[in-house]
Amino acid sequence: MEASERLTLYLEENHEYFIQYWRNKSVISENDIYKEEVIRNGRQMYELVKKAIKQPLTNDEITMLADKTAHERVKANVNISEFVYNVNIGRSEVIKWVWNSGIPGKELQPFIDQINDLFDQFSYLAVRKYTQIKERQLEEKKLYINQTHKERLTILGQMSSSFVHEFRNPLTSVIGFTRLLQDEIPDHPYLEIMKHELDQLNYRISQFLHVSRKELIESKREEVNLSFLLQELVEFLYPSLLDGDVVIHLDIAPSINLFANKDELRQVCLNLIINSIDALQQMKDKPRSIEVVCLDKGNIMELSITNNGPKIEEESIHAIFEPFFTTKDLGTGIGLYICKKLIEKHDGEIYCRSNEQETSFIIKMPTTPMEQEKSS
Repeated sequence: MEASERLTLYLEENHEYFIQYWRNKSVISENDIYKEEVIRNGRQMYELVKKAIKQPLTNDEITMLADKTAHERVKANVNISEFVYNVNIGRSEVIKWVWNSGIPGKELQPFIDQINDLFDQFSYLAVRKYTQIKERQLEEKKLYINQTHKERLTILGQMSSSFVHEFRNPLTSVIGFTRLLQDEIPDHPYLEIMKHELDQLNYRISQFLHVSRKELIESKREEVNLSFLLQELVEFLYPSLLDGDVVIHLDIAPSINLFANKDELRQVCLNLIINSIDALQQMKDKPRSIEVVCLDKGNIMELSITNNGPKIEEESIHAIFEPFFTTKDLGTGIGLYICKKLIEKHDGEIYCRSNEQETSFIIKMPTTPMEQEKSS
């Protein structure tokens, strides 16, 4: 009788002993809903070992058992390490039984190599399938979370828009009556403070409305002198600069003009300067300053608004332009998002650089309308 026949007969006679020994040493969780299948899979693997000793196995035979096992391990929701451990225990037990068969070692070695190859292939195929299923499940969960998040943002946007519109109606009346009072009592000091605070509140409301409005609607554009625009802004923000103990320096050539929507460009610059003022309030041990510098680089304007406040961490820099992301305790997380959208709407780009000494927001925009460039 050939060695393969003798070994197969020996393994058949000791089938139940092997399963019992393997079962006692393997790890199977009590919560495993497929714990009975684990034993059946062990029996099937033992059958494949016996078959492999007689003749080479096809890939389909191994793949079928590996796929079945992988699906069960996923549904059982137990650590894949248990599966790997049990497979290696099975390998060790089978090889131990083979060595105890009484067949000379020289004749056994080819069979042991076959058994090792079988277990290696089975482990690889099962773990690969398990990983593929898990990755697919993660992608499905991410897709579901993203869809749910978008639905919540849509509802939040609708609620915010409705609330802001309702809030703006009485605010408009208060602003109007404040102006009437200023005409009647022009020297009253509190009315100027009220007007400034109401203008700031109106600006914040405009931010919410920018989020809720359709972004594809084309806005009116005109030639805007950047130096004049920023000087107006500094005058408007003077009370906030004074209250925050912040010094601002402008370095802008008076000849730089942009073809842009003036109100939208004003809102971007206003938001970035207000953010800088807020950031500088964290500084207690050195003078607070903002540097606004604009360079004309041919057909590109580069505007930088730099403050000497605290560093923005690297992980936050990549997220600060995302909607509803904020580092402020009472921030809304929409200001920089709106800035990015408005600058991109003007065919420009905005980004942030930050280190221990300073934080800069840089805007690059074409000084010539894109339509004119294409036609020239």
